[in-house]
Amino acid sequence: MVPKHNFLNAISSCLISIVPEGFYDRVEKGSIILKKAPEFGFCKEGIVVDGESTPLETDLVILATGFKGDEKLKDIFVSPTFRDYIIGSPTASLPLYRECIHPRIPQLAVIGFSESISNLYTSEMRCRWVAELLDGKFKLPSINEMEKDAERWDKYMKQYSGEYYRRSCIGAVHIWYNDQLCKDMGWNSKRKKGFIPELFQPYGPMDYCPS
Repeated sequence: MVPKHNFLNAISSCLISIVPEGFYDRVEKGSIILKKAPEFGFCKEGIVVDGESTPLETDLVILATGFKGDEKLKDIFVSPTFRDYIIGSPTASLPLYRECIHPRIPQLAVIGFSESISNLYTSEMRCRWVAELLDGKFKLPSINEMEKDAERWDKYMKQYSGEYYRRSCIGAVHIWYNDQLCKDMGWNSKRKKGFIPELFQPYGPMDYCPS
């Protein structure tokens, strides 16, 4: 099960999965069997995996097919203009300022499209950012400035995420991203108490509780 992409590409594209405790122990014992195949089919006994002659006896099949988030965003709108705005160019990442607000549709905040290593943590930070924006604690930059910021983000995505740039993953720059949100909200982006903890302690959700 060795991936074709390197670690930097994986973490920059959110292609890393966190497995439950004891997962690999179960793989070694044989209670979890890993199969990798481009195709599979159903038969009376269960599943036929491409390249194998013996079917896998199966009681239940879960099809984790995923979804196309950009299409779901597009379907929010009836207007062709806004449908084109929200998904942007098919050759660029979604043009969302702070991975949240489209420069030309500032009344709409998108929470949860951009991925990270911990999506709940990331979404909670964005929700706080949006709440502070709605409360008037800060204002959005001009349309031109937000579009330029989205263009810089697109260049980063293509450099480190490769073919997966449309996933809009912030996994490799999560702390830097949170720093930008903190600065927007007028918070100190250095959340640790002291120089040494700031250098060596990992950041987590509790570090961003309002003081």
